[in-house]
Amino acid sequence: MKGAAMRERLLILFIIMLATAFFGEMKVNPVGGSFRFSLGIAAFFFGLLWFSSVPVLLTGFFTGTFIFGFRVGMDVFFAYRPYMESVAAHLPSAFYYFSFTVLFYLLRARRYREFPLWLGLIGASIDFISNVVEIQVRQYFTDFPPITWQSFLMLLFFGVLRSFFAVGLYNSFSIRQLRAVGEVRQQELERLRMINTELYEEAFYLRKSMTHLEEITRESYQLYRRLLTSEHAESPTALAIAENVHEVKKDSQRMLAGISKLINQEGLAPQLPIKELCELVARANQKYAEMLGKDIQIEWSCHINLSTSQIYALLSVLNNLVANAVEAIPMSGRIELNVKLIHRHLVFSVLDSGPGIPLEEQEWVFQPGYTTKYDEKGNASTGIGLTHARGIVQSLQGSLRILPDQKQMTHLEVQIPTDQLLGKEGV
Repeated sequence: MKGAAMRERLLILFIIMLATAFFGEMKVNPVGGSFRFSLGIAAFFFGLLWFSSVPVLLTGFFTGTFIFGFRVGMDVFFAYRPYMESVAAHLPSAFYYFSFTVLFYLLRARRYREFPLWLGLIGASIDFISNVVEIQVRQYFTDFPPITWQSFLMLLFFGVLRSFFAVGLYNSFSIRQLRAVGEVRQQELERLRMINTELYEEAFYLRKSMTHLEEITRESYQLYRRLLTSEHAESPTALAIAENVHEVKKDSQRMLAGISKLINQEGLAPQLPIKELCELVARANQKYAEMLGKDIQIEWSCHINLSTSQIYALLSVLNNLVANAVEAIPMSGRIELNVKLIHRHLVFSVLDSGPGIPLEEQEWVFQPGYTTKYDEKGNASTGIGLTHARGIVQSLQGSLRILPDQKQMTHLEVQIPTDQLLGKEGV
């Protein structure tokens, strides 16, 4: 691991040196001679800000040395000037990078990355002072002219320009990176919510089954008492049944507790706006339709400024209804999800352009096992999706029903009292 980290740092250092040398050739010489203003320092400044893993002082030393050797090599290779003259012309540039890096290190410039204005001003000051150092070195080695007020202002202007250019570029890349991380985070949250929705369904019916198990335990025990009173030979069997059902109920309670912990995951908001919830359902089922190779347009409309804590209950219901619509549409069609607030009820309407539900079969749709969907091998679906949905809606004191076709589209409507949507999420 240490060797890999070292190779990565060396690669970054090489990239910074190469980029600085390359952009350093994009230059102007406003005061004549070999003194230049280039984009090289902007690239170098950006590299120090972005690649925080590389040591500042070593980066500056190697970059300054590399720039000096690169420019002397260019002069010698293209015969621009004699070797010693080239050394005298470009050695001060190395001192510029040495000075820039030392000041960058002493002022702890990386600590101001979250404060662009301060960082830009610090960078401009470091650039200006480093230019002054370079000019002093040039005056020592050559007959470089003294600094005038015009040159002074020019150094200041270019320092501000290059510094804020590098800071702006750094912030632009940082914002893009944050957006990318935010999108990944949002996708992860959506995935967790959909997983929790499935867990919610299982927990909902597990709790319902536990109620039945409690009733069976009680009835079995009462049967045992009656048989025991009449001295029936099967009384021990009735007691064993009661005890076994009681153990199953205890196991179910443990499973329910585990599922509850999974659903209440940290990082998931306790409430979600209805509008975001509808968008999540539409986006998830759009992907589902694409996975099935269907060309389905899913539209949703919600102008309700209301948040709900019943996230998984609503997601479960709406996801079931919209997914059923996706599966019912042969190859192409349209689905609408509309939300309205009518009096003290929130009304969800799901419409699809599928083949519809025959009138004589509508009363059977919500019965467990009823289905019109078969896979490629002719196996029937479980037929419990709408049963699940209706059970959850009824637990919220709402209703789920089929309405007469609207715009030649199958129409299912969910009505839930608003006070139920603001209650505590349960499983």
